[in-house]
Amino acid sequence: MHNTNVKNNLALAGKALLYIILNLVILGAYFYAPLAKGLKEYTRVLYFHVPSAWITVLAFLIAAVLSGMYLRTRTMLWDAYAAAANQLGILFCLITTVTGAMWAKASWGAYWNWDPRQTSIFILLLIYAAYFALRSAVENEQDRARLSAVYALLAFITVPFFIFVVPRIYESLHPDPLINSDAKVKMNSQMLQVFLTSLGVFTALFLYMLNMKMRLIRLDEKIMENEEEYE
Repeated sequence: MHNTNVKNNLALAGKALLYIILNLVILGAYFYAPLAKGLKEYTRVLYFHVPSAWITVLAFLIAAVLSGMYLRTRTMLWDAYAAAANQLGILFCLITTVTGAMWAKASWGAYWNWDPRQTSIFILLLIYAAYFALRSAVENEQDRARLSAVYALLAFITVPFFIFVVPRIYESLHPDPLINSDAKVKMNSQMLQVFLTSLGVFTALFLYMLNMKMRLIRLDEKIMENEEEYE
């Protein structure tokens, strides 16, 4: 009982800390970090756009690993976990697309320009939307899990290509990477502080959301097992 209370208190403290830091990022973006020349208020999009793109890659990577675990063990729980990770990946990919469009409007005068980076993230959104279309199209549970796992592994192969390769092959209106070829950070120190904090809090938020989804999946499994026992 004591251990349970300690765990609950730690979990509550973690949530509160995450909430506080997230609000500090928002305040830092508005009142601490300076605005970039030419972007003015839209500079603040940076602190949400780039972390969202990072989480998109992380979520799809975790989904690919979990899909591999399913193919190795044939345990349905891994399939459910992989689907949960891909759901979050889709969410953050959508956030990346929307915030990127906001940045494009401020920088280039239009929300959509078919820039290589804009197009790449949109294609990824379609690729992973097809993952869920596949899942909804296959009725048999085992077949759905197997096909979804294979698709998730193949889909992730495209992620580094569209995120890192394509934008460097074709000419882009998108700003240069934050870290240049000389490994030097191209950002004001105050902006960098807010950016790194945002990157950390977005990662923590994603891991918290994924953990909650996994806990709900396990809870559903237990409920189904109990119902089967009573039948």
